[in-house]
Amino acid sequence: MNNDRILYNDKNIIVCHKPAGIATQTARVGQADMESEITNYLKADRPDSKKPVYVRVIHRLDQPVEGILVFAKSKAAAADLSRQAAGDVMKKEYLAVVCGENFPQRGELKNYLLKDGKTNTSRVVPSEIKGAKEARLSYEVLSEGPLQTALVRIQIHTGRHHQIRVQMANGGMPLLGDRKYTGEAAAFVSSQLGIREIALCAYRLTFIHPITGEEMTFEVEPEGEAFHKVKNK
Repeated sequence: MNNDRILYNDKNIIVCHKPAGIATQTARVGQADMESEITNYLKADRPDSKKPVYVRVIHRLDQPVEGILVFAKSKAAAADLSRQAAGDVMKKEYLAVVCGENFPQRGELKNYLLKDGKTNTSRVVPSEIKGAKEARLSYEVLSEGPLQTALVRIQIHTGRHHQIRVQMANGGMPLLGDRKYTGEAAAFVSSQLGIREIALCAYRLTFIHPITGEEMTFEVEPEGEAFHKVKNK
């Protein structure tokens, strides 16, 4: 874990910028994940200490998605941050590059999603389907790019599996570089622009410090190639 990935660090929390391609947490032996990276980083910071390092995952990002994560370093911080993440106190904002025609410049999407554990996918289903969970997000278009692409800002109001990717695709605004949920048109645009990674970044995170009560906001610039191509069109 490089120091430039650490956005904030104190006795109770640590905030970092997760790169695309690394899992938040994993049980697979030998696979890198942010929980282990943070644990090793904190161990290296105090090599003479025999006290075990406490690191607790509060929220997750899909492995292909980059962005900001906060981890708890104490049980009290973990309990409070988990409460914030479960409600609407912790605000998670994303930037994405999407493609499509004639979609509204801003809006709110509300769907019911059903997760399929066998395929690790989710899909939009009627609300009465057993296991369906409500998913809500709001978005606004920030700028337009080549080949009917657009840079959009998204705020999620629920935390569902692959929520942004599924809802935006279902709304006619699929993300570039997303191989699971995009159709032929989005795949063609991604190919034409040379986009190989999902164009999604959790770029801003706001929460209340679990001990001091201070509101904290962190923000990063997306590293993905799609963002640079749309910004510098």
